[in-house]
This record gives sequence, structure tokens and C-alpha cells, in this order.
Amino acid sequence: MARIQIEIPEQFPFSTDVPLYLSHMNYGGHLDNALLLTVVSETRMRFFQFFGHTEMNVDGVGIIIADAAVQYRSQAFHGEVMEVRMAAVEFSTYGCDLIWCMNEKISGREVARGKTGIVFFDHAARKVMPTPEKFRANFAS
Repeated sequence: MARIQIEIPEQFPFSTDVPLYLSHMNYGGHLDNALLLTVVSETRMRFFQFFGHTEMNVDGVGIIIADAAVQYRSQAFHGEVMEVRMAAVEFSTYGCDLIWCMNEKISGREVARGKTGIVFFDHAARKVMPTPEKFRANFAS
């Protein structure tokens, strides 16, 4: 069976630390696969704040999640602090991919990596909107 392979960039413009709580753990005593996405969601919210936006207002438009992919690399446990790095890549007319990588802070052990596809969206009009140029400019090479 083919496995998801996610290539991560050499550099990330954003990094944040997120501690793992007991509520993040599953019956096996490690980070639950579904709750890993709550850590990624927290990181995404902080990512937008870092660039002066919110998920509901990126230069006048919001975002919606179009897709997500995760590649698990190792277990993570209660009390560990995850360093989660994020970058916006692969811009299109209406969105981009947020690539992320999660490592245990002290050891550097990679826990997971992934991609979240976002689409810019006018929530009031309920329609897709063009990618804001000002946002895109934050990531120009």
C-alpha cells in the first residue's frame, strides 16, 4: 500500500511551542491521531496572528480548510512540548497549502508532518475569494 509522503521546506517562517495535555492522549497513552489536528489548528491560528490576521479576516476574507494530510513519524506523550513550524506554499488563485512539521522540543524527535489546504472564503456571501496579494507577498522568495 502506498503511503503519503509530504516534503517539507528547508526553512519555515513561523514556529510555535504547544504543550501536550492529558486531553490530547488516547487509550494507548500517546497523542491521539485526531487530536493531533487540534495542535495543528492552534498552530494555524497563531500563524495567522503572527502575520497580522485571523482565520476570519485575512485582508478582508476568511479561510476554510479544503483538505488535510498527515504523515505520522513517532509517538508523542503527555507533558511533552511540541515545536510546530508552518509555511504557506503552492499558492493558487483561491488558496494555498500550509505545510507543517511537529517535533518534540527537547529531543528534536519528529512526531508528524502534514499539509493543510486552505481556500480563501467570504463567509457572509458563502463564496470562494481570490488569494489576498498582501498575504501572498509574505511568502514571496
